[in-house]
Amino acid sequence: MDFAPLFFGAFFGLYALVLLALLWPRPTSRLPKRYPRVSILVAARNEEATIERCLRALAALNYPADLLEILIGDDASTDDTQAVVRRFIADKPQFRLLPIRHRLGTARGKSNVLAHLCRAATADYFLITDADMALSPEWVHTMLAAATPAVGIVTGITTAGGSLFGRLQGLDWLFGLSLIRLLTDWGVPVTAVGNNMLVRRSAYESIGGYEALAFSISEDLQLFERVVAQGWQFRNLVLPTALGVSVAQPTVRHLMRQRKRWMKGTAHLPWQLSTLFGSYALFYIVLGWPGILPLSVIGALWAAKVGCQTLFLTITLRQAGHRERLPVLLLYEFYLPVMSLAVLVYTVWPHPIEWKERRYKWAEA
Repeated sequence: MDFAPLFFGAFFGLYALVLLALLWPRPTSRLPKRYPRVSILVAARNEEATIERCLRALAALNYPADLLEILIGDDASTDDTQAVVRRFIADKPQFRLLPIRHRLGTARGKSNVLAHLCRAATADYFLITDADMALSPEWVHTMLAAATPAVGIVTGITTAGGSLFGRLQGLDWLFGLSLIRLLTDWGVPVTAVGNNMLVRRSAYESIGGYEALAFSISEDLQLFERVVAQGWQFRNLVLPTALGVSVAQPTVRHLMRQRKRWMKGTAHLPWQLSTLFGSYALFYIVLGWPGILPLSVIGALWAAKVGCQTLFLTITLRQAGHRERLPVLLLYEFYLPVMSLAVLVYTVWPHPIEWKERRYKWAEA
């Protein structure tokens, strides 16, 4: 029995199912009649170049200022992050800067900052983002609307922009998070993303907080797994009002460091997501295996795969309220396998994880 027809039939059948699921209508959520007070938490380390952009977006949120508590935790920055924040928040009482200088429990790095911020927060909802993010003015409304009483954690959608390299990174964000949203809709717990996330206080406290968790550099995935294990439900949103735009990594080296950190958590991802990503890798292997297929068939299969992928990204972009030019969507087909292979090689290379001018051993991260 020939393996190639079976594989490609299954591959494109799965893609058709994913595309249909992507287009399936989803119920809308409504914000409670009374606006609750919320705490927005931002962990920052050496973010002098990006944090004002984030703060401006938070200051422009369409939510009553007296119901907002925006806490910025400075994680021993060695640049002018604190000075930039102090200047910006000087006349904005909803903002507060907290210098973080000691550890809580087992927490380290970003998880330690968030542990401090959660202790200082006074609201029943924690909205967590990063210092390099700019969020929609309706972000708070949208995340709260999804946080029905049984939901403990909500994740929004993220992309990146700027240069061509940055926009390709943005497509990576959208591609991965859209797949995660589909699995979430099917009841499969995958992960939360800590740059665009809501956590209900009671869900957070049910696991003892970050200070009670073993240290992990993928603290958002760890938090998600523990909250879900306590019986809380979860939501992932792909909506224009849940969109955050991250500052892209400026160089390939910076991107490799970021992705190596992310790869630490891939061992905990569910088999459904691993299967979807693995089918992509197997597609190129089977397509290019010597002597299996004639060139005309290889070209047709590759064109069909690019068409499905471009359609998937186009639908996701529309649902997220973002735009991208067709040539960039087509260029993503070449970016994806090259960067995926580079990340895999860089990840297995015996070198510590580097992030925010700190080093973590792979085993402890």
